[in-house]
Amino acid sequence: MSKPSTPPRARPFDPSLLDILRCPLTKSPLTLQGQELVATVGGLRYPIRDGIPVLLVDEAILPTGVNSLADLKATLGP
Repeated sequence: MSKPSTPPRARPFDPSLLDILRCPLTKSPLTLQGQELVATVGGLRYPIRDGIPVLLVDEAILPTGVNSLADLKATLGP
């Protein structure tokens, strides 16, 4: 009888990477909040998938109250 397969465990994010990672839009530092990295400027939230941060602006979650990436960019200025 074969053993039932178990799903692989997600790899954890290495918090030491916070020293070098930056938001690709604002270039601000990131903080770890659950399974997301949050930009200290602008508040974009980047997902962490299988221990790997997905630092793509198009994949980022907008902060509450911001309707679009264009709106966020307008509030950040040039």
